Amino acid sequence: MNPIHLARSLAVAGVVAALSLAGCSTPSPAPVAGEPQKVTFWSSWTSTEQVGQLEQQISAYNASQAKYKVEYVPQELVEQKLLTGLASGQVPDLVLWDRGQTSLYVPKGALQPIDELVARDKVDLSALYDQPTKELTVDGKLYGLPLLVDARAVFYNKKLLDAAGASAPTTWDELKTVAQKVTTRKKGKLSVAGFMLDDPGLFNMWLQQAGGSMLTDDQLKTNFNNDKGLEVLNFWKSLQDAGVYEQGFGEGTDPFSEGKAAIKYDGPWNIGKYSAIDGFDYGVAEPLRGPNGDTGAVTGGFGLVIPKGAKMTEGAWDFMKWWATQPANGVSFGKISGWIPANRAAAADPLFTADPHYAAIIKALEYAKIRPTTTGYQDVEGKALIPALQKFMAGELTAQEALNEAQQQGDQLLADNR
Repeated sequence: MNPIHLARSLAVAGVVAALSLAGCSTPSPAPVAGEPQKVTFWSSWTSTEQVGQLEQQISAYNASQAKYKVEYVPQELVEQKLLTGLASGQVPDLVLWDRGQTSLYVPKGALQPIDELVARDKVDLSALYDQPTKELTVDGKLYGLPLLVDARAVFYNKKLLDAAGASAPTTWDELKTVAQKVTTRKKGKLSVAGFMLDDPGLFNMWLQQAGGSMLTDDQLKTNFNNDKGLEVLNFWKSLQDAGVYEQGFGEGTDPFSEGKAAIKYDGPWNIGKYSAIDGFDYGVAEPLRGPNGDTGAVTGGFGLVIPKGAKMTEGAWDFMKWWATQPANGVSFGKISGWIPANRAAAADPLFTADPHYAAIIKALEYAKIRPTTTGYQDVEGKALIPALQKFMAGELTAQEALNEAQQQGDQLLADNR
């Protein structure tokens, strides 16, 4: 909940029309006597580090039983390749899935529901974080199990804050005060940013902290062009006006790890990186509270799903259960990768709760919300809202103009997807 996941452009118009040809599951091949049955596993984790992490976890599963053998095949653009595979009848048995894609791909016939398997094996879904489980649910049917979760939290440079006599901020007002104290300029040029205001894609989280929501209760229209949305943008502008950040500062680098940014919103995916920097002392605090004390956090991450037409459904399900529902296996992957498990008991392990860098994120997961699962919502953020907010941050639009533009385009996108 990389980290948190936004809309992706899909060049699959010709593929979707052929999906009806792949709607039925094909029978499993007859296993060779004495040999484990092969389970093919795909995901978009393709870097050497990511592949190594998954293969280490897979090796542990393969060694734990003799019936199935999971084999990992990394795939760039895994969603597009899955659609292509559906049209040709060649699909994997299991996919490590960006949960935010579920509501987009279920209508395309890409995934098979797992409700019967859950009921048959009496899987306790309450043992998993409920918001991620909801993200894998479409029209009342469950299409996978949540596996890995994330949420943004306040990362701060202890050395810079200590030197300014400041503590980690907990509210918007405190953030502005602290950020001003630690901002440094040399010959009028920003050298240390008090706060990295470089990601308008976090608007959803800020809006929650202001007491607002992205969509109306019926999920039919956007709900950010109001006093709550203006409160967020006016606060952002106040930070810019206070000089704690300038557009483009540190672009292409990581100013936080270099000691050139004092405070930022970041996620658990960077904890390992920052902790490995010799002499770098940083802290992590819960997301800020808004003007009226409202909490706000957004959770993303990955789940495991079984494509429609998978040949080894039972083997895929066995591996899915082993990893997602057994806390010890979630903790093991946390040690390997640094990712937080979606299993509550695993996330409550001292590996995370006793580590001050993770503890605040674990707390935030108790109130973190997923992005709306309404079809078309990803385009609302990716094609309407974020471009308008970028113009606002660059001074090309006023706050009201940006929200007006995003609302008009966003409402049309939602209408087009109904």
